[in-house]
Amino acid sequence: MTESVIIVGGGPVGATLALTLQHKGIAVTMLEARAKGSAYQDQRALALSYGSRAILEKLGVWQKLESQATAINTIHISQRGSFGRSLLKAQDHDLPALGYVLSYGALTQALDEALNAFDGVNVIYEAEATHIEPAPDAATVKFNHESRSQQLSSSLLVLADGGRSLGDIPGIARETKMYGHDALVTKVTCELPHNNVAYERFTPMGPVALLPNGKDFSLVWTGKEDEVAAVMALEDADFLSQLHQHFGDRVGRFLSVGKRLTFPLKLSYLNPVTAPHLVVIGNAAQTMHPVAGQGFNVGLRDAYELAHQIAQTSPEAWGQDAMMRAYQKGRKTDTKRGLMFTDFLVNLFSNDIVGVSSLRGMSLGLLDLLKPVKSRLVRKMSFGSRG
Repeated sequence: MTESVIIVGGGPVGATLALTLQHKGIAVTMLEARAKGSAYQDQRALALSYGSRAILEKLGVWQKLESQATAINTIHISQRGSFGRSLLKAQDHDLPALGYVLSYGALTQALDEALNAFDGVNVIYEAEATHIEPAPDAATVKFNHESRSQQLSSSLLVLADGGRSLGDIPGIARETKMYGHDALVTKVTCELPHNNVAYERFTPMGPVALLPNGKDFSLVWTGKEDEVAAVMALEDADFLSQLHQHFGDRVGRFLSVGKRLTFPLKLSYLNPVTAPHLVVIGNAAQTMHPVAGQGFNVGLRDAYELAHQIAQTSPEAWGQDAMMRAYQKGRKTDTKRGLMFTDFLVNLFSNDIVGVSSLRGMSLGLLDLLKPVKSRLVRKMSFGSRG
């Protein structure tokens, strides 16, 4: 084993990096703020692209997860008040599925169990990072563990905790655009079966998505902060009635709703995503609007490709300028296109200027006829910039 890479954050992105490095014989120390196993019951839905499935397959994890994942075989894209719509079908693009819906807890548990099979990873649970300091020779993380302040240093430190411990780091700036919109997420049961169809519906309030999840749907309902707050405050029966009015009849009546959560929507990214001996990946590096489900998958590709960059670099050169430039160059196009694509969709389909709505409806109808364009879109959604 080589010198240990330090990973701050043991969620799916950090754990994917750790597991990929273990497959390459590279030692890892991972700091996780939560207690061991505390996330296993987390039922938040993750939308995995087919490319993310391929990564997990290579790591030997997907085989244990497949029975818990719900395939998305068709994506139905429409605009409220318009006849235009487009269908993306896996069978038209020689894929077994366009994507999958899986709970955060199931993925976290499967990755942890896979890591347990290796001796070269040391996971420190309930370790809350308080400060990260890049430096010319090594990067240092200070953290609280067992009521004591401790610190570790390495020639390569990776921050993958969603940005919870990202304060002011010299040389790294964060650009943020607040949309003024919130997302409401929950699980709903419907009158009709989902038949492995995911729905992305654009409305004047904002995009609303229904993702097949088990026998039910996971719902992502977006809108202005006050509009979402008003929906959040409704009793269940009124909520379901308003959702039906908002979404339409494609899945019949909405019968029940689970626990509802909301969070603000923003576009945020670091520039650059590296400092001396420090790399930032996943949501800590870039946060995207949930439309089109790109954010988590971009983060997973961050982890997988960084692991390959580490393996191709001699330990003496870890964290040095040449390695950092190579990683940024390799990830720049994928990240930038993901950010631009989601921002473009939000701006285009949240615009109520007279005449624009009918043009959008025509565009969706036209997309359904342009097979090369649809194929390119599916490849990009599945595999990122290399699709």
